[in-house]
Amino acid sequence: MGTLAGMIVTALADLGVRQVWGVVGDALNPLTEAIRNEERIEWIGVRHEEVAAFAAGAQSQLSGVLGVCMGTVGPGSIHLLNGLYDAKKSRTPVLAICGQVPSAEIGSGFFQEVNNDQLFADVSVFCKTVTTPGQLPYLLEQAVNTAQALSGVAVLSIPGDIGSQQAESNVRPHFVDVRRRQSPEPDAVAPAVQALNDAEAVTMLVGMGAREARAQVLAVAKALQAPMVLTLKAKEGLEKDNDFQVGQSGLIGNPAALHAFESCDTLLMVGTDFPYREWLPDGKVVIQMDLRGENIGARINVDHGVVGDAALALEMILPQLRGGRDGGHLVRTRKKYLHWRTEQSHLAEPGYDSTLVGRLRGTVDNPHEFIRPEAVAAAVNVHAASDAIFTSDTGMSTVWLSRFVTLDGDRRLIGSYNLGSMANAMPQALGAAALDRTRQVVAFCGDGGLTMLLGDLLTAVSYDLPVKLIVFNNGRLGMVKLEQEQVGLPEFGTVLRNPDLSDVARSCGFHGVRVENIEELDAAISTALAHPGPVLVDVRTNPEEVSLPPKTTVRQALGFAAAKIKETIDPSN
Repeated sequence: MGTLAGMIVTALADLGVRQVWGVVGDALNPLTEAIRNEERIEWIGVRHEEVAAFAAGAQSQLSGVLGVCMGTVGPGSIHLLNGLYDAKKSRTPVLAICGQVPSAEIGSGFFQEVNNDQLFADVSVFCKTVTTPGQLPYLLEQAVNTAQALSGVAVLSIPGDIGSQQAESNVRPHFVDVRRRQSPEPDAVAPAVQALNDAEAVTMLVGMGAREARAQVLAVAKALQAPMVLTLKAKEGLEKDNDFQVGQSGLIGNPAALHAFESCDTLLMVGTDFPYREWLPDGKVVIQMDLRGENIGARINVDHGVVGDAALALEMILPQLRGGRDGGHLVRTRKKYLHWRTEQSHLAEPGYDSTLVGRLRGTVDNPHEFIRPEAVAAAVNVHAASDAIFTSDTGMSTVWLSRFVTLDGDRRLIGSYNLGSMANAMPQALGAAALDRTRQVVAFCGDGGLTMLLGDLLTAVSYDLPVKLIVFNNGRLGMVKLEQEQVGLPEFGTVLRNPDLSDVARSCGFHGVRVENIEELDAAISTALAHPGPVLVDVRTNPEEVSLPPKTTVRQALGFAAAKIKETIDPSN
């Protein structure tokens, strides 16, 4: 008969959990001792608990297995919050086990005591504190089952004096299989089919909820002759070999996606909760298919809502769609998309700044001849493995990834695309690399994001996690700079005084590479991605590179011009 902590750890190992992330200490000691004795689970001790939560969330998204992180009493658990909010917004199951003061001291204001049930109430779908040994394993069962059933965060707080107590030999946790495929109601499908058959020009907006319905999505797009706008998360699984897709919308979007929305009369949304209302079209017939009924109509007025699994819903409507459609809408939109892709590719060419257009543009936006970030992303795309896992920091790093990295082969993508946190790319890359140390993991890191959690470079080295960190080092909080300038404000507070990050990485045990010349870029990226251990490539990129959205208002254009004038008059800004 072992301890209650041992029972918990054994149950998680039986479930398929292979790593637990956190920082050791006091109330967690019974649990970490149990992990030390459980050969199926690896403890990965991070330098900051936020990294633990991000890594666990990334593992959950990639593997489909519950991610697990731990934080000890008070401050240790508080540090988990940001990464847990990312898991919540990403709708992925994560269990956070939090230490608590001795059970007799709960509510007394004891040293480091925090009311975890109140603290984690908003981030969690389950949040309880174990106060007596008899509550285990039942609270553990509820925590895990709820997290998996609702694809959310469960928080279980355990005082150290309880974890070390003996478990009853005949009591063991049992977890339920929550996988489900919900078929839509035929009565809901019929009016949606009629609307599609009445439509002259249909555009599809497809999200991550349809990633497992690739064949059905392509078949419906063909039947409808519909251009397909993909959300960023839908690039994985739906971008490759897809002659209907026209890229992304929103701030990372392109003119073809905007045209697809504006020139259709009917919008078919499949498996997406795309949050940016201002980028969705007005005056269209809207059909939305989603497994989550609460998503229907959350962002746009919906004429026909269909609740159900994307593959099952599309299979139901496909035989009922009329044939003989005119493909003009698709042809025109794809033509715009391919033209935009060609124009973008010129920016990534190593010799671009030597061309006439490049020299003229460079006098304005790149007078110091820094490396253009487009070229960095394009080089990574060429040299990365066909099954590489990519992560990206929120901001301009994500823009370059979305435009220049193609998720063909078996490539995967993880990012803080719903919460929009800084500093997520490196921690999520650590989580991905721990799942399979032989698989290439590439993080697109902003210099601001990387330096926010810089200490966990040491985690990669300590646990042999061969991550490849590509740092877009423009000495700026780039997206904030753009936000300020487009409303007419001069750049302020965004300049970062960075060290040579390749030197920092080498001091931590990484293979560090510094790239300041475009002629060195391709070879540096190729060599770095082929290196067997953790690598950081510090690329000095152009801070003035502008990635304007496809729908720029006059006010934004005037604001940007005004900001540039102010910056010129007062260079200290």
